[in-house]
Amino acid sequence: MPDLLTVKNLEVRHGVAQVLWGISFSVAEGAVTCIIGANGAGKTTTLNTIAGVLPVCGGCITFKGEDITALAPHQRVTRRISLIPEGRQLWPGMSVEDNLLMGCYLREMRSHAPAGLEHVYEMFPRLKERRHQMAGTLSGGEQQMCAIGRGLMSQPELLMLDEPTLGLAPMLVDEIFRLVSEIAKQGVTILLVGENVNYALQVAQYGYVMETGRITLEGPSQSLANNEHVRKAYLGV
Repeated sequence: MPDLLTVKNLEVRHGVAQVLWGISFSVAEGAVTCIIGANGAGKTTTLNTIAGVLPVCGGCITFKGEDITALAPHQRVTRRISLIPEGRQLWPGMSVEDNLLMGCYLREMRSHAPAGLEHVYEMFPRLKERRHQMAGTLSGGEQQMCAIGRGLMSQPELLMLDEPTLGLAPMLVDEIFRLVSEIAKQGVTILLVGENVNYALQVAQYGYVMETGRITLEGPSQSLANNEHVRKAYLGV
């Protein structure tokens, strides 16, 4: 499969502190790729930088052959890049449906809103039942579904998920990863950052290990799952 996204020698700082140290990786079109690592390794920074939320100090980001390193976040959304952030970050005082509609707030995307809502409600019937309910009153699992639905409203070609199961009960973790697999089967390319390494490696076809802002290991997910370092450091076996 050709690469949809390529990151090369990426360097990012938070103030004076450097967080990413020349990382390089790629995401194959139509595949699920995961980045695993401990808290503070730089995973969230990586996704935020690809989304344009954080500036780049060095290196480049290429999407579908186009250098997007200097593009603003809204310009990346028009390229069909969508980020579902850690912690969901919904508007609690707005209804479920209004939160979903924020996923296609750009003028050129508003015509897709009716079809987008239909698609999201088909995938998440519970959200349709609660579409007039305030998002802040939803359960944790329902809020995560709403965040994923909002990310799908822009009809992304690349969907980035940052810790989608953080703080959820085990039964809901199973459901969220089932939905991630279902979205991937619909042809959406996924870049997944997950605290649940076991699940992430089961869902993804290819993975990267990030430690202290550097990519230290990479390979097919099954190979990483069998790697001695990964098993001891992240799988607890």
